Amino acid sequence: MADLEFKITRNSNPLPAAERQQILDAPVFGANLTDHQVVCVWEKDKGWVSAEVLPYGPIMMDPSAAVLHYGQEIFEGIKAYRHQDGSIWTFRPEANAKRLQLSAHRMALPEVPVELFVESLKQLIAVDGAWVPEPVNEKTLYIRPFEIAAENFLGVRAAHRAEYRVIASPVGPYFTGGLKPVSIWIALDSSRAGKHGTGEAKTGGNYAASLLAQNEGYENGCSQVMFLDAESSTYIEELGGMNLFFVYKDGHVATPSLDGTILRGITRDSVCTLIRDRGINLEERKITLDEVRAGINSGEIVEVFACGTAAVITPIGQFKSREETIGAADSDAGELTASLRAELTGIQYGTVADRHNWLVKLAD
Repeated sequence: MADLEFKITRNSNPLPAAERQQILDAPVFGANLTDHQVVCVWEKDKGWVSAEVLPYGPIMMDPSAAVLHYGQEIFEGIKAYRHQDGSIWTFRPEANAKRLQLSAHRMALPEVPVELFVESLKQLIAVDGAWVPEPVNEKTLYIRPFEIAAENFLGVRAAHRAEYRVIASPVGPYFTGGLKPVSIWIALDSSRAGKHGTGEAKTGGNYAASLLAQNEGYENGCSQVMFLDAESSTYIEELGGMNLFFVYKDGHVATPSLDGTILRGITRDSVCTLIRDRGINLEERKITLDEVRAGINSGEIVEVFACGTAAVITPIGQFKSREETIGAADSDAGELTASLRAELTGIQYGTVADRHNWLVKLAD
């Protein structure tokens, strides 16, 4: 790794500045990609052998590529924020790098060194920094690092060749309705992950497993789907792409404990820290659907919110399933939910003090 230097090949036909600006004025999540990508190659007997920044374009892949047949794939989500002085920063990249390593271990892929992960972000921003939007209306550049098994081989074993890539897309708010509570569909017939499975890994298969229930939720007017534990369908785990928090009338907050089936959200961990900074009692424990139902109906639970990189912090007004409706769709965002969201986004955009040194500069 110490000898690995990035080779830069600039795109000879980048998107014209005027067209890029049109995208930045009204970005759609994941719809438009920047002019370049990072590509790093790993080989079993040599380790990480190359690191490049290349023009964005299709992956030329053999039909026998291992990722297509055995699902060896992992990814991360992280953002680049432009501050008022024009500099570009990211949020807790070392944490994302370490989580990518955990995912790699679980999926039998090579671990990307933390320093290579962080450097890959800096290298992409060095050529595509103009794609980072101005800091208005929560616009950011969403960055998607991912790793795939890239060996051409039909056989059930860990691949001997892998590629780590980074692409990016300018985005606005994930939920376009602003700080408005969303409705959540309760998955009764499917589970996201089981004990000793891949729930703690950020791998595409986990998200594919959520899509059937997600579609059912969309058909019933819900924005996300909530999964219960696979063993008993009793305990709340997480949404299809976000972690959950419950705020109680006495002031304490509870969130489902991590037990190997729930993704270790970077935003979740950050929110936990901000809650404890305020002296609020935070419980990480098992939470049943029965407790949530009773708490919301009685007024014991006064706020519910979800968090993740894409959506930051989003208030939840209602849970729905084929059997019941819990809460009210027209409820307002709670005070703590709104306050935590303002503090977290303030840190990310450089307008609130970064007490925990979470920000890393990518470019001046």
